[in-house]
Amino acid sequence: MSLININNLTFAYEGTYENIFENVNLNIDSSWKLGLIGRNGRGKTTLLNLLLGKYEYKGTINTKVNFEYFPFEINDLNKLTIEIVEDINPNYEYWQIAKELNLLSVDEEVLYRPFYTLSNGERIKIMLASLFTKENSFLLIDEPTNHLDMEAREKLTEYLNSKSGFILVSHDRTLLDNSVDHIISINKNKIDLQKGNFSSYFTNKEREDKFELTQNEKLKSEISELTEASKRTTGWSNEVEKTKYNKRNSGLRPDRGFIGHKSAKMMQRAKAIEKRRNASIEEKSKLLKNIEKQEDLKIVGSEYHTKLLLRLNHLNIYYDDKEAVHDVTFNINKGDRVILKGKNGSGKSSILKLILGKDIKYSGDLYKGSSLKISYISQDTSFLKGTFKDFCFDNGIDETIFKTNLRKLDFERSEFEKNLEDLSSGQKKKILIAKSLTERANLYIWDEPLNFIDVFSRIQIEEVILKYKPTMIIVEHDKAFIDKVGSKVVELD
Repeated sequence: MSLININNLTFAYEGTYENIFENVNLNIDSSWKLGLIGRNGRGKTTLLNLLLGKYEYKGTINTKVNFEYFPFEINDLNKLTIEIVEDINPNYEYWQIAKELNLLSVDEEVLYRPFYTLSNGERIKIMLASLFTKENSFLLIDEPTNHLDMEAREKLTEYLNSKSGFILVSHDRTLLDNSVDHIISINKNKIDLQKGNFSSYFTNKEREDKFELTQNEKLKSEISELTEASKRTTGWSNEVEKTKYNKRNSGLRPDRGFIGHKSAKMMQRAKAIEKRRNASIEEKSKLLKNIEKQEDLKIVGSEYHTKLLLRLNHLNIYYDDKEAVHDVTFNINKGDRVILKGKNGSGKSSILKLILGKDIKYSGDLYKGSSLKISYISQDTSFLKGTFKDFCFDNGIDETIFKTNLRKLDFERSEFEKNLEDLSSGQKKKILIAKSLTERANLYIWDEPLNFIDVFSRIQIEEVILKYKPTMIIVEHDKAFIDKVGSKVVELD
């Protein structure tokens, strides 16, 4: 055990004037298991890169441990997996790797296969197993669950729970709840460190936000009263000052010295009230600084004219005469939110593509309602290019509603000036989600929509689905999400 001391850490990217981090102080025990959370774009990966020494910064980071980053960069996918292990940890012992792979339920035979032949889940497990065998290491694990199926996520959760000494960047609440003992949250104006898992953090966060909102309402009322008092006192002072030049009924001139003194005292009182008002305003500015606004999203949608939208009856799908999907039967009725579950490679995406009208060989019955309008979110975002305005025009969606939903998902106004290809993975996913919500669809088909999406946005998306109850087919591996929004589960072999 040793300490990681971060003192007065301040950082801004070259050519920008706004600090990403300012005077950050954290003391971390290297045996802790930390979850790192925050909205997309708040600087989670940037913080990891600062720990790795990739950027120049102000302040100090002191520790005796070696930081190791996941995912490890693999330059030659044709190498045998055992050679990749050696690249990651030149000092590994075979028994150590074998032990780690056993914990991850990976057969040792994968070590003697070319790395490119491994599944995404197997690659992740090999990299983590190799990194955890390194001595005096503290792992920085950056979003390991993207594209992992439910079973692989459960095994990863179990594995990380057995380990210590890491920071895990993840938006999967189930993973965070079951594998970490501290939470670092990057908020709008500061970084918090709390003991516990995500659920305990979120409960505390809601309590703090509620308290700040209550205090803010009291303060706004006080400021309003002070402002009115300041106006009244200033007005009285000005009226008294005017009487210095009036004549009394007796014809005698007023005592200008006395009146001036009285006016000055009233002005002094007005300035004191003004000072109190300004102090209250300053106090107000300190409130609400870290409340994560989870504003309600909007689904445009469109009602379908019949109860039944879609029916699959004893459906089989083939690729080159090889059966990819076997004997699937289910209906989609109005208001259903069907979750397609199954391991990677079980044919979930193939079913979605067939429903979308792709030229795929199949047998069995597929019924789609007439004039059925479908809104689709794909796993891939690489096709996003061009301006926001052109994107809205090309897809026939209302630009105002589209951008409003994006703003509620914590999009900065400045991001709208960029081309879509220049945005982060999380921002691109939010674009696809906002587009889908803005389309006048009868059926929403979402294929792993939450990859790279921050946890606060996930909660907003859950809430809009539960509010509007659209008809949906969803492929997703975030257990907390599907438990919340799913109304029917179709399990694929």
